Amino acid sequence: MPDELNRRPGRFGPIEMLLVAGATALLTATLTFLSVRLGDRAEGPSLGMSPALVIHLATVVPALPLGAYLLIRRKGDRLHRLLGRIWGGLMMITALASFWIRDISEDLSFIHIFSILTLVAIPRAVLLIRRGNVDAHGRIMTGVYIGLVVAGIFAFLPERLLGDWLWR
Repeated sequence: MPDELNRRPGRFGPIEMLLVAGATALLTATLTFLSVRLGDRAEGPSLGMSPALVIHLATVVPALPLGAYLLIRRKGDRLHRLLGRIWGGLMMITALASFWIRDISEDLSFIHIFSILTLVAIPRAVLLIRRGNVDAHGRIMTGVYIGLVVAGIFAFLPERLLGDWLWR
């Protein structure tokens, strides 16, 4: 009998704990790096990072590889559910924080459409999986991940904050 079936319900094995610890470490490292860069305004050029941008980047950076991992690994087991909850939480925080990130004209940009879709789609996907509609859940979560990638690509265009950091 596989080791996973021998464990007591609610207990996670060493691989699951390692993955959660790794995601936590990546999030912590990202927050630390961004906090240092945010506080480093006294000397050198300012990155212009608001707390909302720090939160947004600190949640989206670990969400990108975690989402890819969730899409390619086996579905439906305890690890998938645990990591899916973490990913969904990261994405909801990412989407919420984005509304305090504005373009130069202080308006919301077209990229914020992805935030609205995320805030609607993730609760919908959770509802669908709780009702047993696995196919619809999978389609929605895949769509949210693709939206994350597309929004990320748009964020690195010239004349956008991340694009300016990259191309200048």
